[in-house]
Amino acid sequence: MQSNYLNNLNKKRRVALNSIIAAIFITTFKIIIGISTGSLGVLSEALHSGLDMIAAIITFFAVKYSDKPADDGHNYGHGKIENYSALIETLLLFVTCLWIIFEALRRIITRDVEIDINIWAYIVIIVSIIIDYTRSTALKKAAIEFNSQALEADALHFSTDILSSMVVLAGLVGASFDFYYADAIAGLIISFIVIKISYQIGKKSFDALIDKAPIGLKEEIGEIVSTIPEVIISHDIKVRESGPYKFVDLNIHVNKSLTIEQAHEISHKVEEAIKNKIKNIEVMVHTEPDDERSPLN
Repeated sequence: MQSNYLNNLNKKRRVALNSIIAAIFITTFKIIIGISTGSLGVLSEALHSGLDMIAAIITFFAVKYSDKPADDGHNYGHGKIENYSALIETLLLFVTCLWIIFEALRRIITRDVEIDINIWAYIVIIVSIIIDYTRSTALKKAAIEFNSQALEADALHFSTDILSSMVVLAGLVGASFDFYYADAIAGLIISFIVIKISYQIGKKSFDALIDKAPIGLKEEIGEIVSTIPEVIISHDIKVRESGPYKFVDLNIHVNKSLTIEQAHEISHKVEEAIKNKIKNIEVMVHTEPDDERSPLN
């Protein structure tokens, strides 16, 4: 068990570390080309990638500490570190968007646009798209495998970069045909894309932090319990998330003529049935006697 835990942790850290390295390379490349060309699209992409780099660093440490087992001070583990990580990433993205929108509108209103488009501007965006696609694919795969919200948020960051880079590419093409405002417009479009994605990440993170029940999970658990014939009825199902982990409390009614040992066996059966269907979940079952005749009779 300990060996499997360490292997999973090392794999998550490796994926997160690779994202940091990729973000550093992309950010540096974009800054150099953005400054040399004066392209707002490329510079905004550099800032976006810079925040992705910060987010990747946050994700690395979030992944490192969120999998620590529960202790006396943290009875439910440290999973919410991942939720905080994703929320911080969202705030960083919103800050970036405000600057991009301000600068884009300033250039459009004042007509202060000077862009020196060259082959390197195209190269940096195309290389960025390739790297972002590779990293987002790897992060999504790891996020699904480990049910990690921090890795999922990081994957969304790189996925967003792909969309915004394609928009910047279109802006550069427009500028090449002397339609220089295409670059500023590209910056605005990037901002709206990032704001939308950021809202989705932020909402999911905030919902987890306030212990909002994941959509559909209560119903799924109810369906699982209903397949166990010894359970007469289940109620008061409560679920919450903490990073990659889920916690559920529920009440079940069993035949009142059962012994304590028999009732315990049924509650254990309920726990196992839920754990077999849902990953990374802890289950607490409260068993009550029922006045109705159960399927055991």
